[in-house]
Amino acid sequence: MHKLFLLDGMALVYRAHFALIRNPILTSKGINTSAVFGFTNTLLDLIDNQGASHIGVAFDTKEPTPRHEIFPEYKAQRDAMPEELAAAIPYVKQLCRALGIPVLEVPGYEADDIIGTLAHRADEAGNIHTYMVTPDKDFAQLVTETTTMWKPGRQGGNHELLDVAAINQQWEIESPKQVIDILGLWGDASDNIPGVPGIGEKTAKKLIKQFGSMENILDSTDQLKGKQKENLENFREQALLSKKLVTIMLDAPVDVHWNDLALGNRDDAKVKSLLTELEFNAIGKRLYGADFTAGRGHQTNESSTDDTDSEPTEAPQLKTIDDVPHQYHLVDSVQALDSLTKKLSIANRYCFDLETTSLDPRSCDILGIAFSVKAHEGYYVHTGPGSPLKLVMVLEKLKLVFQTKLEKIGHNLKFDLSVLAMHGCEVSGPFYDTMLVHSLVYPDRRHNMDFVSEAMLGYTPVKLEQLAEQCKEPEKDLFASEEEPKPKKKKGKKKELNMSLIPVEALAEYAAEDADVTLQIAEKLRPWLEKIEQEAIYQNIEAPLIPVLTAMENEGIALDIVALKAIGDSLGKRITGLTEDITEAAGKAFNLNSPKQLGEILFGEMQLVEKPKKTKTGQFKTDEQTLAALAPKHPIVADILEYREASKLKSTYVDALPNHVSQRTNRVHTHFHQLLASTGRLASSDPNLQNIPVRSEAGREIRKAFVPRDAKHTLLAADYSQVELRVMAALSGDESMIQAIKNDLDIHSATAAKVFDVEIDQVSSEQRRSAKMVNFGIIYGISAFGLSQRLGIARTEASEIIETYFKQYPGIKDYMESTVEFAVDHGYIETITGRKCYIRNIDSRNGMLRKGAERAAINAPVQGSAADMIKLAMIQVSELLDKEQAKSKMLLQVHDELLFDLDLSEKDRLVPQIIHTMEHALPLPFDIPCKVDIGTGNNWLQAH
Repeated sequence: MHKLFLLDGMALVYRAHFALIRNPILTSKGINTSAVFGFTNTLLDLIDNQGASHIGVAFDTKEPTPRHEIFPEYKAQRDAMPEELAAAIPYVKQLCRALGIPVLEVPGYEADDIIGTLAHRADEAGNIHTYMVTPDKDFAQLVTETTTMWKPGRQGGNHELLDVAAINQQWEIESPKQVIDILGLWGDASDNIPGVPGIGEKTAKKLIKQFGSMENILDSTDQLKGKQKENLENFREQALLSKKLVTIMLDAPVDVHWNDLALGNRDDAKVKSLLTELEFNAIGKRLYGADFTAGRGHQTNESSTDDTDSEPTEAPQLKTIDDVPHQYHLVDSVQALDSLTKKLSIANRYCFDLETTSLDPRSCDILGIAFSVKAHEGYYVHTGPGSPLKLVMVLEKLKLVFQTKLEKIGHNLKFDLSVLAMHGCEVSGPFYDTMLVHSLVYPDRRHNMDFVSEAMLGYTPVKLEQLAEQCKEPEKDLFASEEEPKPKKKKGKKKELNMSLIPVEALAEYAAEDADVTLQIAEKLRPWLEKIEQEAIYQNIEAPLIPVLTAMENEGIALDIVALKAIGDSLGKRITGLTEDITEAAGKAFNLNSPKQLGEILFGEMQLVEKPKKTKTGQFKTDEQTLAALAPKHPIVADILEYREASKLKSTYVDALPNHVSQRTNRVHTHFHQLLASTGRLASSDPNLQNIPVRSEAGREIRKAFVPRDAKHTLLAADYSQVELRVMAALSGDESMIQAIKNDLDIHSATAAKVFDVEIDQVSSEQRRSAKMVNFGIIYGISAFGLSQRLGIARTEASEIIETYFKQYPGIKDYMESTVEFAVDHGYIETITGRKCYIRNIDSRNGMLRKGAERAAINAPVQGSAADMIKLAMIQVSELLDKEQAKSKMLLQVHDELLFDLDLSEKDRLVPQIIHTMEHALPLPFDIPCKVDIGTGNNWLQAH
């Protein structure tokens, strides 16, 4: 039997374009080729892997259709096709023809009607099985014993074949023809087909299941009641019209014969030319082998090589500084500096970038500052060794422009602001940080400047390695040891660059190029930030947070080394004792840090469980989750878990923290990351002060080592109380939870009272613990299995608790379901502020991946909104401290907590204002109040 594949061109192109909307494929010229790339891959899969003997791609045309004649409003409300998508369609058609595949178009008829007509002809001809390649649900009506829907998978997933049985099951009908009746009743907002008011998908299916057809329903309204009966009678003609509009034609005037659809010979010269123009390296190599190249294709990150084809085409290469005319100036005189300052002061925005001797903003020296106000133009103010310009004088003059209200552009501005602040030069906003904006626009991509430049500008900046060729003293190693000065850029090298060996002229060109490229990237990013509707997130949250984090990082926190050593000694003794206990219980000595040896002891020799789980490599599983489930029953397992925690605390914090004390400030300075997480939650590194455990006694002990600045200060911890539950109540609108919060009830006791049907004052500690686990577990989409594991109860009991919970808080269940549906439809969710958090694998065919994505979708709006709240609080508290000219300083942000060095003389005046500011930083829907708990003390543990 022949295989005929008919592709719904428009639907597939749209799908491919929007599937990659948050991480589009761009050529070196910045052209969006997502639609062509996705469509071509689908096409090649059909040719290579599906055994297509005949194939055709159908497209709509601009002319009005017969549907417009009977209903002029048909598709009238549709938005105009995005320009990038419209530009892609000609390429799709050219590629089809070059691959020997006919493009099917009939003026005045839609792709649906072309496919419907050809599928119907194939059914009648016999010996042909037709596959309709489309994601469009309307095609379900065409499915027969010899016509099947071939629905492409999402995000690289497998395709789905929908035959008669699958359609009947999916639509709850007896024949695919009844899909027309369901669609007619239901209507289609995207095509402006009205249907019948009040009848959605579920109701339509129920009615067709009961009556068989739309006509039977309309003739039997006497069997119906209420509004449904009224609407079906009042909108009878509209229902019949809608049915006609959704019916795909089987007799469109398609002048195509069977032989026309036979897979033809491809025109290799045209195919290669198109692939080169589109920079599709991966597809080219798939068709023509490893030697094919189309320039630097960003979707595959491949480097360009010479095309060895017999009919080579000119491959677009990434441009470099040698290919682009530019004017980069070395500023090394007072006159030139004054001229530059004047130029900057009259600009509406400028980009700047520091060159430094180190990556540590609190110890580095400034070698120079680069500026750009215009593409392909840049200036480098030389302040390093040998310069007649002294840094103090340069910064004094530049303060005039650094402290104006001009927009300052940079890539990773926090570093530059930190360095300047340590040199006594404050920089005023507004700020446009291309690294942060790129993180919002393309969250799944890399954000270093070289990659962004190549992806958005088609331009490769000069690499530091290239400067080695211009080294002043080539006999010396340009890449010096760790003791030598380090550069600001190109992180990740084991050896760092000794900048002092680079000729000033070369360094000036290198630095000015950075500023120039960053300025150009900013202009490319602006429309994209607006397009994805994240301007407000950047302008109101991320941009004003930059100087706040800069100040916090530079402030640092004091560390009591003596107290830390005492904690380390105690941990060391505990580790030794645990090692002895574990060895005695095991009956032999072994390496406790070896998962393999540990597994053999616990499950091989001691046989703690009958059927132990194993890893893919055949080893026994000894991860924390596996051991935690066994710990209550086996003391040796509990000891192993305690040993692991103690060892990790000692190595990660006790032994490592002293190495992070700055020699210049004698304080510990963490590094905050604004957009490392898709939810916007802040992260901390070098050292990570956010992951110090607080649930275990040993973890809490570490906090004792963090202390106030001096005797005139105390540490103030201001912690949002149960903020994620308050946000969940706000997002879900659940009346019971909202009322409990407004009545200032203990939310876990209130939940326990409802779930276990007791008075709130009769709730036991065990019931409250269970309720607390459910409250927080629901936020993370916990399952009955997960809850049973955490509480140590049977899965049936856990399932009953969750079921009862949802009966008491129905709004939360509705929220969870609607959030997952929204994520499936859009690929992202939104926080209260409108931040978009993209959800991968939400429609994956892999059940485990999909369930994980669904849990992420449920949690992301909660965690993201809480993250936005504390970011806004940090901005507003910082403004408060500035306004009050306070001596007190904000030091750390750890999840829902802010930590301050509080000047004792300001305590009574500032603390109430800090609490008020934090509680009103982000007003929640339904007037749900936020609550902040505070504590003070001579160390972080006391304060918390």
